[in-house]
Amino acid sequence: MFIFTVTLTGILNNTLVTPAIPDILADLAVSDARAGLLVASGSVAGIVVAPLVGFLADRLGRRVVLTTCLTIFGTFGLVAALAPSFPVLLTARFLQGVGTAGLINLAVVIIGDHWRGADRTRMIGRNSAVLTVGLAGLPLLSGAVTEAFGWRVTFGIYSVALGTAVAAFLVLDPWRPPDPPAVKQQLRDAAAVVSRPQTFITFIIGFLVFIIIFGLFLTVFPLHLARSFGMDAGSRGVMISVPAITSTLTAFNLGRIRTWLSVRMVVLAGSVAFFVAFVSLGLAGAVPILVGAALVFGLGEGVLIPTIQDRAIDTAPDEHRAAVLAVWVGAARLGQTVGPLLAAVALIVWEPATTLVVGSTVALVMLSIGLLGPITRPARSPRVK
Repeated sequence: MFIFTVTLTGILNNTLVTPAIPDILADLAVSDARAGLLVASGSVAGIVVAPLVGFLADRLGRRVVLTTCLTIFGTFGLVAALAPSFPVLLTARFLQGVGTAGLINLAVVIIGDHWRGADRTRMIGRNSAVLTVGLAGLPLLSGAVTEAFGWRVTFGIYSVALGTAVAAFLVLDPWRPPDPPAVKQQLRDAAAVVSRPQTFITFIIGFLVFIIIFGLFLTVFPLHLARSFGMDAGSRGVMISVPAITSTLTAFNLGRIRTWLSVRMVVLAGSVAFFVAFVSLGLAGAVPILVGAALVFGLGEGVLIPTIQDRAIDTAPDEHRAAVLAVWVGAARLGQTVGPLLAAVALIVWEPATTLVVGSTVALVMLSIGLLGPITRPARSPRVK
């Protein structure tokens, strides 16, 4: 239960802000083109900080690092809620990103610390299912609270991270490596693991997946709903939550899926689902088509993220598990940052609907990597180290 709480806390940064984007921009008198900057500001720090968090977690232990990250995130979340201007809000969200950078990967690392083989795959799938439930429920909560009380009250929810920090300190073992290697040696050994082709490709795929999720779905899609369909914050929150239905079901059954499909087949199927979903979202002329396309998007999201996380863990030795997962999250954070920024540029040129269709080509790039990249087929049952 604690692991799932950390995961949910880790996704608060962007899931709370997304349905409120139009309201925030209007309240602070900035243009739609700043939407990408607003979303990216909460992720950019993770590009550098996430690998550092993993390195420190391998060296200092999980408890001290996780507790510190949660405290930073919760503190600057409250600052964001009180921000008097857009630049101050961006600064607060950047510092939130410093705190949240390590949360998702540390939750998965803790799973890797305590489970192996098929049990680990099942737990990662369940953790991902909890994540997708959060991706559904938190936008709903954000949309409802924003509509009723305003976006600043919504941002007050970030303070729950302070409670999670207390729980982390009480629940986690204070263990740390008794005789860690020299810093240079640890970095050298971790770099050797990270540079393996079968490990590195998980970073590339994670990067592209999060470009799609944060650039297209969480930045462009809300604007498309507002501009093309006239939806308010509450309705946008409902639509953004739709993919969680299929994503949660898929992730929760990841253990079964992985006995049927190889990692390569999962990447191919997820890429096709993303491509079909965003072309359909951009061309949709009616809400039922939007719902159907969002459900297809959820299928791809639900199977891809936990599978690639599990594959990254599978390539990492125990002593570098946190570092490898942290680099994976750093690649994902880079995607979270690059995606909204690319979306911001695209929105200067195109309407949101066109941006969704054009952006679907990222899924084709991922499809090509799935076909040609060094992704090996796992055994029919995940191996135990």
